[in-house]
Amino acid sequence: MEAYVKLLILAVILGLAIGSVPTGVNGDGLCRMTKDGLTACQPAVAASNPSPPSTACCSALSKADLQCFCAFKNSRVLSLYGIDFNQAMQLPAKCNLGDSFHC
Repeated sequence: MEAYVKLLILAVILGLAIGSVPTGVNGDGLCRMTKDGLTACQPAVAASNPSPPSTACCSALSKADLQCFCAFKNSRVLSLYGIDFNQAMQLPAKCNLGDSFHC
């Protein structure tokens, strides 16, 4: 169950990261985002009542591979954990890392 949570959080952040080469999932995180980075961004990508991204979230997002997160665009798994992919795609702009990311 924890692996799915990590995957979902990372998937959301994937849509937000500034990368072009998919890196996939490994023991440290997803799409170049660490578990801590994904956890930091989770409140900002919640399906209901998302909060502004934290400094820790934006820092993690700046190192993420956004293109990799596009693999989760139509995943139903994200919604099971309250993650809104569209909110996640807006994080780069909210973190002043450029425009919202589009897959």
